[in-house]
Amino acid sequence: MKVTIKELSKNSQEIKEVQEFLFKMIKLEFGYDYVPEWHQDIVNMDEYYVNPKRNNFFVAYTETGEVIATIGIRAYDKDFPEFRHLYSNEATSSIWRLFVDRRCRRCGLASKMFDVAENFANQSGFDDIYLHTHKNLDGAIKFWTKMGFVVILDSNDELETVHMDKKIQGLDINPLADDFSLAVKL
Repeated sequence: MKVTIKELSKNSQEIKEVQEFLFKMIKLEFGYDYVPEWHQDIVNMDEYYVNPKRNNFFVAYTETGEVIATIGIRAYDKDFPEFRHLYSNEATSSIWRLFVDRRCRRCGLASKMFDVAENFANQSGFDDIYLHTHKNLDGAIKFWTKMGFVVILDSNDELETVHMDKKIQGLDINPLADDFSLAVKL
């Protein structure tokens, strides 16, 4: 199957399809629906990803136009007190909404999506990438560690949140092709 990774455009129909995919994946992975304080970036994708120059959102499509993976990258915009001395929106980017359709996992698509986002962050002049994930997500910590991230803080909270980062300043990252083939049958 040929997969194409594209930047999310201002097309309202495209944004709607991506939003539907994201909320479907959130329901599958986390077991809940829309939570206003956690999902403002999904509801306002233009504001968070499309319009700001140093932010972006990438979508993987099948040949038939089906959304099968997503990842967002944006300037760090959280205000965690424990990280005020580490991160800023000028130097730090942050990963959001990496989801891969369950039928397309374990074939390198998540790694490819991250490569595209990391390349964008590097070209945008960020020094590092922050993310948070959850220990209860199957394979999440292992995946991000494989991508070069290190655990900064294990919150030991009810959501099993783990904060991670990766330094990218000075990395020579080759530009990536925006389409490739996967050995996955949908």
